[in-house]
Amino acid sequence: MQRLALGLLLALSSCASLLGPREPSRVLLLGDSISIGYHKAVVEALGDDFVVVRPMANAEKGRAENCEGTTKGVKAIERWLALEGGDWDVIHFNFGLHDLKRVDPKTRRNSNDPSDPNQADLATYTSQLTTIVEALEATGATLILATTTPVPTGGVRPHRDPEDVERYNARARGIAEPRGIVVDDLYSFALPRLAELQEPVNVHFTAEGSAALGGEVARVIRSAARR
Repeated sequence: MQRLALGLLLALSSCASLLGPREPSRVLLLGDSISIGYHKAVVEALGDDFVVVRPMANAEKGRAENCEGTTKGVKAIERWLALEGGDWDVIHFNFGLHDLKRVDPKTRRNSNDPSDPNQADLATYTSQLTTIVEALEATGATLILATTTPVPTGGVRPHRDPEDVERYNARARGIAEPRGIVVDDLYSFALPRLAELQEPVNVHFTAEGSAALGGEVARVIRSAARR
């Protein structure tokens, strides 16, 4: 019996050798400046088992592209999906902070006036995010929606209402969860630790905060890739 078991192990080992080393999983990381901040930490945490790609505004200078909100996303999603030949195993994506910021209704430029409209109101955000998700689903990749990180109190610029984050996240979850899309709840991860991780009166994170977010993103990607 022991000889039979040993023989099976040797046969499996031989087959694995013939197949060669396993190709790394291809990951597309889509998001705004928050994701730009944690991108390096994700790459380092995932190591050689994954190839992590994000859109670049200037690859030669190492300048990442800000994917911004869903208004840009619906126009650019096909271009992003075609990066480096596409064929993604995992796509981790987020849209929200740009959608809920206030803009001047005439110029569409960033506004600090709380009475001005969101860049994309909730109905528009829902429609545009649905269009993006449908394009992502068509790739056959494992999809991971990252919830939008918190907006601190105190008057960030351009103006954003902290309460809007929960409203937009709820709508994003409502699109993702019925489709079986994994949710990476960065909002809940960061909220209790904002004083430790986030810059004062700013939606952006410190270097330590970005590293912490990156570690969490990498953990969720690695877990989802095993499904």
